Amino acid sequence: MRPYVPSSLPITNLDWKRLVSLVGKANAGLSQYNGLLESMINPHVLLSPLTIKEATLSSKIEGTQATLSEVLEYEAGEAYNIEKERDIKEIWNYRSAMLKAEKLIKKDECIHLNMIKTLHKILLDGVRGANKARGEFRTDQNWIGTPGCAIQEAKFVPPNPIDMNIALNNWENYLNNDDEDILIQLAVVHAQFEMIHPFKDGNGRIGRILIPLFLYMKKYLNLPVFYLSEYLESNREEYYAKLNAISQEGKWQEWIEFFLNAVIEQSAINIKKAKAILELYDKMKEKIQCVTHSQYAIASLDAIFSQPIMNSTTFLKKTKIDRRGTANTILNKLVEKGILKIAKKGIGRTPSRYVFMDLIQLVDSGA
Repeated sequence: MRPYVPSSLPITNLDWKRLVSLVGKANAGLSQYNGLLESMINPHVLLSPLTIKEATLSSKIEGTQATLSEVLEYEAGEAYNIEKERDIKEIWNYRSAMLKAEKLIKKDECIHLNMIKTLHKILLDGVRGANKARGEFRTDQNWIGTPGCAIQEAKFVPPNPIDMNIALNNWENYLNNDDEDILIQLAVVHAQFEMIHPFKDGNGRIGRILIPLFLYMKKYLNLPVFYLSEYLESNREEYYAKLNAISQEGKWQEWIEFFLNAVIEQSAINIKKAKAILELYDKMKEKIQCVTHSQYAIASLDAIFSQPIMNSTTFLKKTKIDRRGTANTILNKLVEKGILKIAKKGIGRTPSRYVFMDLIQLVDSGA
């Protein structure tokens, strides 16, 4: 199989009549979701669990097995076997790369190739693939197929290094300019990056991180927190089939239609979850204030929303409560009223672990 030679961007042979309805629905859904972001006083706190969920699902597409609860439990002190901890570390890295990217876009106001390499370096830090030119574009030919297969047996052979660099420069220029529609442009940006496949490992995850970053850079979202991995994981076979059909048959139209449908469906899910999180936050704000009668009520509320599984030591740090006794009193009251549950009782110097189950179930639900 010969290496793929990417199309030069932009794509010019699209049937816009077939896309008009999908474009309208996708833009409307995303606009409604962004309206919710604008209404949130503290979106980073409220949407923190969704960010971890995205990192978990995007990594799952690449084969990791850790769940959202396991990631949160590990952060709170739970010990797992080496294989599970490797999976969790990959998810941590994904989240760290997303947070770093937001800061870089605020600073640079664009997405550029050096930024992509920085994110890749974070993504593969200390995990599988760390020895595969972490933070650097590949300089040799690679291919995708069953483990150990020869290039002749590959499912896909990305561009050779020369064509890869030409395509990357064209891709960088394209994403930092404007096309007919932002969401169609995003569909092309994501697919083209996946087919250029510039890294030896981690291309899929970087490509999915780019989705909210692009919308944020274009000022289409107030925050880079629109995640598609839930839809892509649920439709994984079709996702890869549509990408393969571009490289094999040039079927950009079909890919863009798939991507727009993904945005439409995921927008509806994200809107429902964001509304439910806001409702839960408002409900708990009143309840925690009533239960604790404390000046630390809002700090306690924000702590359990940003990290819904945590130990008492972390709670103390997040709330900035100056006395451990005060923190323990608040935690005990939250447990008594059923807001928190004790996941693991502390023994000796090991602190107790608490779980905010209402939020976990909401974020982890399928809709």
